[in-house]
Amino acid sequence: MRRIEHPELGIELWQGTLPNGLSIFVVPKPGWRKCRAAFVTDYGGADRRFALDGETYDTPAGVAHYLEHKMFDMPYGSADDQFSARGASANAYTSEAVTSYHFTCTDKFEENLRTLLEFVSTPYFTPETVEKERGIIGQEIAEDEDDPSWACYLRCLRLLYGDGVLGSSVLGTAASIADITDQTLYACHKAFYAPANMVLCVAGDVDPEAVERIALEVLPGAKVPLPERDWGPDPGLEPAETREERTMDVSAPLFCAGAKLGPAATGADGLRQRLTAELAMRCLWGRSAPAYLDLYEKGLLNDNFRFEASYAAGVGHITLEGESPDPEAALAALLAAAQRDIDPAFFDRQKKALYGGFIRLLDDFWELTESLADGCFHGFDLFDAPAVLESLTCADIAAWAAERLTPERVAMSIIRPKEERS
Repeated sequence: MRRIEHPELGIELWQGTLPNGLSIFVVPKPGWRKCRAAFVTDYGGADRRFALDGETYDTPAGVAHYLEHKMFDMPYGSADDQFSARGASANAYTSEAVTSYHFTCTDKFEENLRTLLEFVSTPYFTPETVEKERGIIGQEIAEDEDDPSWACYLRCLRLLYGDGVLGSSVLGTAASIADITDQTLYACHKAFYAPANMVLCVAGDVDPEAVERIALEVLPGAKVPLPERDWGPDPGLEPAETREERTMDVSAPLFCAGAKLGPAATGADGLRQRLTAELAMRCLWGRSAPAYLDLYEKGLLNDNFRFEASYAAGVGHITLEGESPDPEAALAALLAAAQRDIDPAFFDRQKKALYGGFIRLLDDFWELTESLADGCFHGFDLFDAPAVLESLTCADIAAWAAERLTPERVAMSIIRPKEERS
């Protein structure tokens, strides 16, 4: 492990790579009671097709999430029981790009870390337990399909990417998960849960060298080949379809609009790409942005409006979600803002606000550990963010928005109240 100081941020980072290829990042926080560890694999819902050891796999939609559910099973029972017995809070999530297993504790950190590494590196599935989980996940899928906001978002992704790997839910469908077996899960664990495809990120009052020692003791020592991913053909910059409407039990129309950003960059360019998108969206549509305030005053948007940039399967996209009595008018105004000049003074305020958010992130152990993992998988140093942010200009942001946020790249899903179309 090597120690890297960032005096301008009042922080230090310990970083190392084990012989098995595992990357480790530790941010010591002396005096803090809380500790958090995240053991993250570069494997998400979009990684359905891959090749390993001369064999090609085409796995069902939802398998990464299914595997996440089953990883807590151990020969002795549930790993979650061990965390609970020590007063720790453990959980996991699967996105299109990653699966993260994590815990937060105020005591017995090293014992909890050992449990985290043990259960994530130990596949234990039987046909019976896999079958039992099918009903649980099927219920989760049904609940999401009945959630208007989530249904609107998923349909927007379908419009953007069609039958591509990003065009379906991370959870899969009732039909797709019916094809998942214990052997499917073993194959995916072997391919993507190799230490060289993972990162361990820790923040808290911990000993970095103890973190490394425990990882060396618990995890396999050999470095193994990694899978070759196949995300399918280039999805291009135009959506597969541009519009879809349906009705559900909602009190006001919901919309989710998406725009493709093109290839996701890596390295320093990847960090710049992320910061540019975030700063642009704040300048265009943030709570103090002229476009948002105008639409709010006209009643075309409310406090539920939100936006996000996402990156997976080698590409990026943004989504805009909210309620509006006239979704088409709201979207037209939001896109029109991207073609107008940005006030330099307003830009400077948003840049300062984004910098302040980064400083707060350093004390938010959830955001800090997950952001370190994102940087590791995409080859950039999270702590370069202040310098990259400082280099961005108002002209950079305006040009980025004008090029990418054009109507031909946009698709919109709308859910209207049932009585509205009766």
